[in-house]
Amino acid sequence: MPATSVWSEFREFIAKGNAIDLAVGVIIGAAFNGVVTSITDGILQPLIALAAPDPSVGLMLGPLNIGRVISALINFLLTAAVVFFAIVKPMNVLRRRLEKAKSTETST
Repeated sequence: MPATSVWSEFREFIAKGNAIDLAVGVIIGAAFNGVVTSITDGILQPLIALAAPDPSVGLMLGPLNIGRVISALINFLLTAAVVFFAIVKPMNVLRRRLEKAKSTETST
């Protein structure tokens, strides 16, 4: 099998989006893990441990550590924005160009 054929096949695989969609899912999943952990550590655990709240940590609303949750949400949104603008948006442009090139090849 010639190298150009392998390269074309690989490029087509990447352009389909399966690999990119999976990578984006993993990155967003990892970021969301921080949000879930923060909600658990910042809200649920203090609710369970109302007898011994830890007021020395961040922005507290009674026994709830709201600062941790807000921080995790900001981290998640920043991660999602970077992934979108650095990976998803460029891949969508590339996909459209490849589809347009394919459609012009088929019409001629």
